[in-house]
Formats: sequence, C-alpha cells, structure tokens
Amino acid sequence: MGSSVRELAAATPGTRDRYIDLLRVASLGTVVLGHWLMAVVTGDGVDNLLAVVPELQLLTWALQIMPVFFFVGGFSHALSYRSLSRRTDGSVYAAFLRARLQRLLRPTMVFILVWGAAALIVQLLGGGGETTGLTGVALRLVAQPLWFIGIYLAMVAFTPPLLKLHERYGWGAFGALVAGACLVDGLRFLGGVPFVEFLNFAFVWLAVHQLGFLRADGRIRMPSALAAAGLAGAAGLVAFGPYPLSMVGMPGEKVSNMAPPTLALLCHGLWLVGAVELLRTPGTRLVQRARVWRAVVAANGIAMTAFLWHLTAMLGVYGAMLALDVPLPAPASGAWWAQVPVRIAVAAALTAVLVAAFRSFERPAAVRPAAGPDGPAPASRAARAASGSGPAAALGIALCLFGVLGLSMVGFGGMLEGKSAMLVAVRVTAPVAVTMALAGWLLVERAGRHRS
Repeated sequence: MGSSVRELAAATPGTRDRYIDLLRVASLGTVVLGHWLMAVVTGDGVDNLLAVVPELQLLTWALQIMPVFFFVGGFSHALSYRSLSRRTDGSVYAAFLRARLQRLLRPTMVFILVWGAAALIVQLLGGGGETTGLTGVALRLVAQPLWFIGIYLAMVAFTPPLLKLHERYGWGAFGALVAGACLVDGLRFLGGVPFVEFLNFAFVWLAVHQLGFLRADGRIRMPSALAAAGLAGAAGLVAFGPYPLSMVGMPGEKVSNMAPPTLALLCHGLWLVGAVELLRTPGTRLVQRARVWRAVVAANGIAMTAFLWHLTAMLGVYGAMLALDVPLPAPASGAWWAQVPVRIAVAAALTAVLVAAFRSFERPAAVRPAAGPDGPAPASRAARAASGSGPAAALGIALCLFGVLGLSMVGFGGMLEGKSAMLVAVRVTAPVAVTMALAGWLLVERAGRHRS
C-alpha cells in the first residue's frame, strides 16, 4: 500500500483542491472519534455520555461535523457530473450514479451481508429475536450509522437537477431549500401537521449539499458572514424555540435536531461551513506538505470502510472487557476518563484489522465500455443504452435509499421474527430492507455498465 499511496500522492494534479480531501477525512474521523467517546457501556446496558453529563452537549456544536462531509460531497458531485457531461454523449445519469456510488455501495453491501449473516447465526443458536445484553445492543447499534449512507445516496440522486437549478439561480436555489426547511418546521411546531417533519431530511441536507455547489463555483465569498449568521441563528432557535441544545440525537428526547433534521441543525451546518472556509488558507498550506498529503490520500482510500466498521470495533472492545471482567468505572468519573485513551487505542487497532479485511471492496472497479461481438459499441448505440439505463438507475438508487434507511431504523435483530420499525409512515423489517438495498445496488451497477 505504501508505494501505491506514494505514487498517487505524487501524481496529484496541481489543480486539485487538496483542502477538500482534508475536510472529507477530518469530518469522518471526527464522527468516528465522537461515537467512540459517546458510548458508555455498563453492566446494565448502554448509555450515552451526553445524557450522563448534559453539559457536554454544547461540544456537539463543534463535533457534530457531518454537515461538512455533505458540503464536501456537493463540491465533488458538481465537479464529477460536469466532467462526465463533457466526456459523454447522451444521458450521463446512470454513469454518474455508478461512478459516485461504487466506493460507497460495495463496502456497504458487504457490511450488510456480514452483519445480516451474523444476526441469523445468533438467532439460530438460540439468541432469539429480542436478544438482550451487548449482543442485542450490537445488532441494533451497528446499523444506525447507515442513515448517513441513505442521505448521501439521495444527494447523489438529486445532484443533476439541483445542479441545473444552481447554475440558473445560484444562491436563489439554496435559498429555496432553506425556505422549504423553514416552512416544514413551521408546519410541524406551529401547525402540528403530522409527518411533515420528515421532508426536512431532504430540505436541510440538500441545502448543505447545495453550498458545495456554490463552493465549486467560488461563490462563497464571505465565509465569516455565513458562519456568524449560522451560529446566531442556531443559538437563537435553541434559546427561544422548541429546539434542544444537542446537535446529535439523544435517547428519550421529544424533539431531536437530527432525526428528522431541524432548522437549528441547518443553521449549525451554515456555521460549520463558514468556519471551515475561514480555515481554508492555513488548511491548504498544511495539506501541501508531502507527508500530510500522503496521509490524506491513504485515509481517503479506506475512509468508508473504517466508518462502516468502527462501531463494530468499539462494541468488540466493550465485549472483551465484559468477558474478561475488566472493571467498568462509573460513566464520566475520573477512572472512566483515564480509561478512555486505552479504549480508543484498542478500538482503533481493531478497526485497522477490520479495514485490512474489507478494504478491497472500497477500491473502484474499472468502467469498461459496452462491447459487441466486433468490439466496443458504436457511440450512438452506447448513448441509447445510457439513456435507457437512466430509469433503472433511478429505481436502483431509490431502492437502496429506502433499504439502507430502513435498516438503520430496525437494525439486524429479530430477522426471523419479522421485527419491524417505522420508516416515515411505513413499517419495515430487516429482511425487506436488506432485499431492497441489495436489489437497488445491483440495478445501479448494471445500469452504469451500459455506458460507453
């Protein structure tokens, strides 16, 4: 790996925005570290450190950094779609989906299959549908981060039409999404309209994604104003509105800023985007260093695999501690904090082992041109195939979206008993969610191969 990373780093074109790559790695790394810190396991079950020490919830205003990842995604999607449009005749939608989702869906589907098989084995060995203890927690908890995959799928799917709106209206397209988020929260909190809050999964996150389009065109010229407006808006909404302090979901809370997203979380995203743009100059200087850039290249090559498996590693550490009767200090006590560096180091080592086992699925496969008996398909035939594969790709990404989101809600437990959870207004079971995700992935893969 060392030589390939060195070669990739050396071959990086001078026009590449390396700071964006740094933000991608840093945002996912912060999420992983946050998850490792928040989980509190005792002999009685699993708790959240932010619930044990509510004063720490203010830290989520800096550490809930997922909006930065979606902002970076908007930047990358804009460049990728425009590049494909210049190089491809006819429809580019299916090719764009496959190109952007290869390194996302393949490791995700492997993760789903491995944990699905593990859940079935647990039940066949007598674990039952409502497994208790750390095993039951693991079957439920490891699936929760899949919500991020589902949201990212939606962002990729909506990139072509939203990019067109951006190119025509600029900040106006972003403003329309913000207005939609405001309307949804108004109908939710003032009008009591049922289920309307779920629309903000689209409005809030797509608005943050739209900021990436603006960044790609160099149109974020006053990041300090963006950061100040976002921070003031979030503070005002939390202080005077029905919004909680924490920017991550908390167990048992009546209103969550995350699920579904709220206007307060959108303001939080604006503040973070403005903040990272203010750090752009020193960040760019940092990533120009050869050693730093090689580290960023290496981390980007395994980032999704590490994200998918980091909770598995963390639960493995806690499981080993319980099995070996290692003392578990009271959460947030001095002894607990002293144990944190050791737990994180062991979780990082176990994550590295899992990455080594599964990282090959994150490597993108070569895209081969559609070929006939006499060689590559003519351009006209390839264009017709690409155009026809667009609807199949759209159906595939829709199935993946609902399958992955459903699995994040229901978890892997109770697969044989048909245990279900509510996804928006529809109940979904783990077997149905897995089937939808796999079928959608196969459709996206097949549709993308039809492009010349």
